[in-house]
Amino acid sequence: MTKLQALKKHLRSGQVYRRADLAKWSSSVDRHLSELVKEGVLTKVSTGLYSCPKKTVFGDAPTSDTKLVKAFLKDDNFLVTTPNVYNALGLGTTQLRKDTVVYNFKRHGDFELNGRTFKFKRCYRRLPKELTSEFLMVDLVDNLKSLGEDTEVITRRIKNKLLNMDGSALSKAVRQYGGVKAKSFFAQAL
Repeated sequence: MTKLQALKKHLRSGQVYRRADLAKWSSSVDRHLSELVKEGVLTKVSTGLYSCPKKTVFGDAPTSDTKLVKAFLKDDNFLVTTPNVYNALGLGTTQLRKDTVVYNFKRHGDFELNGRTFKFKRCYRRLPKELTSEFLMVDLVDNLKSLGEDTEVITRRIKNKLLNMDGSALSKAVRQYGGVKAKSFFAQAL
């Protein structure tokens, strides 16, 4: 068995690997990575990041955003979202954007992973484990100016929506996740 074959045995479809992770199974990791990319066994996602695509009858399945971001950050403390989720709040937003936003504690800026741009936003406050309507409402207020929506109309709708929301859960979300804009807005609205 060659060293390249030995390295292949450690690869699992659908997973993302850092170069350093694969170096422990190869004495010539760069040459082996180059060969594996040429064979189609691995796909280069970003500098030093490779995915092992899952093969389907329709071709290679895209690697999940969560796996990409986890390997990129070398951390699992992040939240992946998109402005499109604000539409679920029923406020009349009409977002249909390709932006993928990653709230995290390590990186800030736009990074290309697997041919897509991810907007990394560094957080200095806790992150929820999942997207809740309270978190989305707080996040919407913090990002309202960047959405390209009529801010006055959306602000009125938010105030109307607050009448039907759990005030204590929303107050808790503002304290835990809110930025300066959200804290100021909700201090007046609640």
